[in-house]
Amino acid sequence: MSDHPSVPRPGLSRRTLAKAAALGVAGVLIGPGRASAAGVTVTQLGPRTFDLSIPSAALGRTAPVRIILPTAYAAQPGRTWPVLNLLHGAHDDYNSWTRETNIEAFTANKDLIVAMPDGGPTGIPTRWKTGPNYEAFQLQEVPAVLRASYRASTVQAVAGVSTGGYGAMAHAARNPGRFVAAASYSGILATTVPNMPQIVDAIVRRENLDPMTLWGSSTTDAAIWQDFNPVARANGLRGTALYASVGTGSLNGGIGSIIALLQIIAGNSGSVVPGVLESLVTSSTQNFLTTLGQLGIPVTQHIYPGGGHGWADWQREFTNSWPLLARALGLPA
Repeated sequence: MSDHPSVPRPGLSRRTLAKAAALGVAGVLIGPGRASAAGVTVTQLGPRTFDLSIPSAALGRTAPVRIILPTAYAAQPGRTWPVLNLLHGAHDDYNSWTRETNIEAFTANKDLIVAMPDGGPTGIPTRWKTGPNYEAFQLQEVPAVLRASYRASTVQAVAGVSTGGYGAMAHAARNPGRFVAAASYSGILATTVPNMPQIVDAIVRRENLDPMTLWGSSTTDAAIWQDFNPVARANGLRGTALYASVGTGSLNGGIGSIIALLQIIAGNSGSVVPGVLESLVTSSTQNFLTTLGQLGIPVTQHIYPGGGHGWADWQREFTNSWPLLARALGLPA
């Protein structure tokens, strides 16, 4: 792996460029006249796209975040930029948004930083009962680096797919006022509705992890489950622009849903077709939306027929949610 300097800012000498390249710290060229945060390794992937490896006390390891800078970043060295955080789903990783969507091209002329942080193999970015604290990594450590070295402002929005959709709403609900907008695409937004604890446990187990290390038992540790449950924390979403979408999937309850659930619990989720997976998470989003309605909290919602719990739907839903995200971030829609 090699680190490459970005397009230099006006006034940087050849000697400075050579020194920065030798140090392998791209942040010295794309930060506000200073190096990237201590210990952060920067790898340039494209004209605007960088991978940062951040030493994380919250995770006990170095963890990655991919960022996309604004096209006008170098030309406006005195400006700060709002941040859109995009969270990945289960059994995936932080590069999924650039691998599966057109996010780089989509944001080419939009004045924001896109940050795609690691959420771990389950994509559940929470404070685990025993283990890593992805909440602290994503909400404290990553923003600190972006503010220190990439001129990020404190204006932030968050969006995610599947378990990342959970993360988006959980982050916003547990930290009122932190995000101007939150969006979930096929997220698990009510973690304790029927069958959902079993699905969450199965997601953890599929990564050869002990489900009890997440939030403990959904029965004996019910208070912990509720503490990290977006629907139970929904009051914290007042004043945040919200978007939530989910498909109805390919099942309508009955024996098919029971068989699919048993397959997931048994660790055979790879054999469950995407439309069936979407059916199993539909009720979670619907319960969340019902609760918001009861609380009088506005939300833009889209429950669409079918859907495959995959990127074809999530790319469309992200595009549909963009006007809401843009307005909240203070950008043209």
